Amino acid sequence: MDIHAYVPGKAKAEGVADPVKLSANENILGCSEQAREAYAGAAGQLHMYPDSRTSLLRAAVAERFRLEPERLIFGQGSDEVFQLLNQAFLEPGDNIVQGEYGFAAYAIGAYACQAQVRRAKEPNYTIDVDEILKCVDERTRIVFIANPANPTGTWVPFAEIERLHRALPASVVLVLDGAYSEFCNDPAFDDGMDLARTAQNVVVTRTFSKLHGLAALRVGWGYAPAEIAAAVDRIRLPFNISIPGQLAAVAALADEDFQRRSVEHVDRWRPWLAQQLGGLGLEVVLPSAANFLLVGFPKTPGRTAVEAEAFLAGKGLLVRGVGNYGLPHHVRITIGLEEHNRAVTEALAEFLKA
Repeated sequence: MDIHAYVPGKAKAEGVADPVKLSANENILGCSEQAREAYAGAAGQLHMYPDSRTSLLRAAVAERFRLEPERLIFGQGSDEVFQLLNQAFLEPGDNIVQGEYGFAAYAIGAYACQAQVRRAKEPNYTIDVDEILKCVDERTRIVFIANPANPTGTWVPFAEIERLHRALPASVVLVLDGAYSEFCNDPAFDDGMDLARTAQNVVVTRTFSKLHGLAALRVGWGYAPAEIAAAVDRIRLPFNISIPGQLAAVAALADEDFQRRSVEHVDRWRPWLAQQLGGLGLEVVLPSAANFLLVGFPKTPGRTAVEAEAFLAGKGLLVRGVGNYGLPHHVRITIGLEEHNRAVTEALAEFLKA
């Protein structure tokens, strides 16, 4: 009962029939038309159990990223991969380490295993390797790092990830959550896949929910050392990825044009929205390397983050309050279509003037 259940981004606004949802970091362009066709084509197989080994998708991911197929873990979103890793490695009294604003799913899974959660300080809303290492002790089993991070959008160069890995005991598993990695194009960034290829204690996770726009189908995966993948497979429930999900994910992975357009859209409108919000006098946490911005609001009554979220909802614009992440004075805004981004800017200008 001490576990705080996950709170998703709002999907409804009172009195608004069809609000614009910018609260869950979904792909505003939708999904690949090829993926949609593959999903529809699976209708004739709904009476069948899916392939428990996700063979088609396993082969597609392995080929695309040059990975050994037997080292892949598949889950209902990367959330399930985190849960499986927690179940495999944690016993009562063990602990995980994550950033103080880290994704809630890490902690929920750890608490469910009766483990402790240690939250390392994040100066400037960014993961700090030295702060992470201060939290590691002989009962630490997993360190979770989202890079880029949610809900802040900040990221750390790969040199810092390497420094962290070198300093961790070999008995600690370093999990690199790459849910938003496709949106970071800085030369200093690396998703860690090559590190995971050779290290015995590194797992990299990815998802089809963000770039590929398949959030409804819940398909995620991880790349792990063979021993870790085999251990996780022992406790993974069978048939966890549906047939429509597997087929749509394979098609989405092949549609590189849709992936390119999705990244280009974020690359264009993320800096524009940041500039506009900054011009209103709001604190935009930069640089965001994901498909959203974290925006800070004054503590002055009438201008707070909670009131801003409610005001935008009244205009049919749903954004995400992140008080449950320890950020009560911020909201997170997904990058929308041009008309959405302009509407948010105009509405917040009106809110701040009022």
